[in-house]
Amino acid sequence: MRAGRGSRGGGMLGLAVATVQARRTAFAGSFTALCLGVAVLTMSALILLSGDGGVPGRYAGAPVLVRSAQGGTGPDGVFLERAPWSARQTKELTRALAAVPGVRRAVPDRSFYAQAVADGDPIRDAGQRKGDRLGHGWSGAALAPYRLTAGRAPHRSDEVALDRALGARPGERITLLTAAGPERFTVSGTVDGPGYYLTDERAAELSGGVRVIGLLTERGADPGAVARAARSVVKGSVVKGSVAAGSGTVLDGAARSELAPVRDAKTRWIGGQVLTAMGALSAFATVFVVASTFAFSVAGGRRELGLLRAVGATGRQLRRLLYGQALAVGAAGAAAGALLGAALAPALGSVLIDAGFLPPGFVVRRQTWVLAAAFAAGLAVALTAVWSASRRAARTGPLEALREAAADDRPMTRARALTGIAFTALGCAAAAGTAFADPTDMTTLALCTAVGLITGVTLLVPAVVPPLVRAFSWPLARRRGALGMLVREGMLAAVRRTASTTAPVLATIGFVVLITGNTQTSVHSYATRDTASVRAEAAVVARDGTPGLSDAAAGSVPGTGLLATTVYGGAAKTPMEAAGIDPGAFADVHHRLRTVSGSLARLRGPGRVAVTESALTTLGGHTTAEVTFEDGRTERLRIVAVLVDRTAPTPYTALLPRATVRAHDPSALTDVVYRTGPATSSAALRGLGAEEVSVADYARRADAEEDRLVEVFTLLLVAMSAGCTGVAVANTLLMSTADRLPDLRLLRLSGATLRQVLWTVAAETAFVVALGSVLGALTALPSLLGVRAGLSGTFGVPVRLIVPVAPVAAAVAGCLVLALAASVLPARAALAKAARAGAG
Repeated sequence: MRAGRGSRGGGMLGLAVATVQARRTAFAGSFTALCLGVAVLTMSALILLSGDGGVPGRYAGAPVLVRSAQGGTGPDGVFLERAPWSARQTKELTRALAAVPGVRRAVPDRSFYAQAVADGDPIRDAGQRKGDRLGHGWSGAALAPYRLTAGRAPHRSDEVALDRALGARPGERITLLTAAGPERFTVSGTVDGPGYYLTDERAAELSGGVRVIGLLTERGADPGAVARAARSVVKGSVVKGSVAAGSGTVLDGAARSELAPVRDAKTRWIGGQVLTAMGALSAFATVFVVASTFAFSVAGGRRELGLLRAVGATGRQLRRLLYGQALAVGAAGAAAGALLGAALAPALGSVLIDAGFLPPGFVVRRQTWVLAAAFAAGLAVALTAVWSASRRAARTGPLEALREAAADDRPMTRARALTGIAFTALGCAAAAGTAFADPTDMTTLALCTAVGLITGVTLLVPAVVPPLVRAFSWPLARRRGALGMLVREGMLAAVRRTASTTAPVLATIGFVVLITGNTQTSVHSYATRDTASVRAEAAVVARDGTPGLSDAAAGSVPGTGLLATTVYGGAAKTPMEAAGIDPGAFADVHHRLRTVSGSLARLRGPGRVAVTESALTTLGGHTTAEVTFEDGRTERLRIVAVLVDRTAPTPYTALLPRATVRAHDPSALTDVVYRTGPATSSAALRGLGAEEVSVADYARRADAEEDRLVEVFTLLLVAMSAGCTGVAVANTLLMSTADRLPDLRLLRLSGATLRQVLWTVAAETAFVVALGSVLGALTALPSLLGVRAGLSGTFGVPVRLIVPVAPVAAAVAGCLVLALAASVLPARAALAKAARAGAG
């Protein structure tokens, strides 16, 4: 063993490969976990790096597009449109762009809310999603381009051209819902695409400002040259400086995909959070499984290591042996995982599209470098996971390794104890921080708490196993018969084995309790807050398939509503969600509303605004603010009140007089009207696309889509974490059973029947699963308590801790079934084989 460096390296690597081949059953769990982990990582990376969903169909016919570049982005996770150009800016910029060489026509895209009504019910067009503004000016149809299939273009203000798929014919009368209410139109023609097209003049009345101008080029014109010329126009001052330099961005070719609706950007952002969480949990679980496998392998292979040390192997060579094993398993598992991930990525993409985590039309692109990076990451994970086991093997002396005793006189080293205490302290600190964190940071801190506590408690399990086993198995030892005594003494004699089999169960149940409890508690807390903050008889909301309430619907209900719009604050024109209200009635209904300064009663008349504390910071903290509205006009408003963030109605950060919003946003819709007077008949509301529900139901329905995404998110994370740690449960029990087969054969020789031996194995396995389940639930509890305390403090209402029983019970049952299958069945097969060999 003292040969040259090269021969030692090659020999150890060959020995490592041979060891893996000889003990392939023991390393099967590591291979499987690594394969699954790399597959998840590959799928997540391919989807995250696949870019966007392509050029929106509504702009596919315009080779060059100019987008408003006014304003920045909203807070993290909030996606709002950029500020539009005003009517004057639009007119002047359109005229300048139309003069660019090669441009046949410059078309401003004017969009507004419009929806057909049939038999008293609003029609939801195929593929339509909430927030779609399907009303356009007729000239905007050329940007797709959509063409007439029958009839003619609209000429009068009461005419409309619409999608032929709706089945209407030219000359028929149809009712359209707009922001003002239902209105009758005559169908002038049909087109081969979605939308409702009015005259450009009527569209200008119903829409706000313009954000996109499409450039239709002349035949034979070079789109690239047109785009370059358009950039020179946009970058300079246009028409005596009335359009500010840099107020637009020119897009051509694939860059036009940037004009995808902002909700698609939000959907991709949510999907990115899901994929990132899946990748993080998968990486943690993979390291956990591989590390536990190699740790168990080192503990079970003491005799082999001792023989190597006895013949002269050094500690460094033993470390190289284990790293070689990890390299062999890692290379095979990472390669299989990368190929599996590449094959399954499109299927996962389809699932995420159906679930609402990716926008329609999203296409997964396979990229070779992503597969190579995932393979390298898998190797790194395998080598990282074996680090602790290799250090332990290097410190093992030949005489100590060759001991025959199976009892663990020192199941936990000082380094492991200190590391476990450190991780536990880190988890407890994160749990304490969760109680004072902002809701947007609670999920991150909760995950840090879980990872810290699960890792820490897992490391400390060998210290807590003996007293827990003695305490909970005491009734078994007092029963007649040898079964209870064998179970109790077997677990106490092999503490390391008991701890190793308990750890994956602990991780599985800990993650399931944490994920399900965290999401359900959070969802319940938002509904509780919204219900407690409102004092009203009922809530009138838009019916399913309608994005909001028109003025006609809102005006038919005695109460106060929230007319939703977006404003752009400060010189940076940062987008903020705002609402138009009646100040007096609003304050009566939102009785928990609190102000830092000023009074909401002063929010009467034009030129005034109330903002939240966070919005005031965005606006610069002054007594006045420069605000740009949806029609592109900018005004300086006086801040008459500053609201406490947590008491303001979500998601609004600015409140304006209702008349101000309507004057600047003709297409704004009311989110909800809280009824404080007599009820309006359901038939009348139905014809206006509205319905009445209780305040509690509205609080739940307001976040119904987000709650649905949270539930799907929860299921994905639970399946991911439980699946990966489930592999660890099965793998550890398989290795444990193989390690104790000599003891089981000795029991048979001592007179125990096969049934008694198998009952002993099953009882010990069930006890381990129960112990791991209890420890896992207790490990997740500090994180959940921190989340509940943080939400209660933030919202000012008591929040109930909710841990769903069904998924937790299913996880425990799944662990038990896996554990019994991985312990009892191999033991039965091995003992039966030994019995047949003895009989032969």
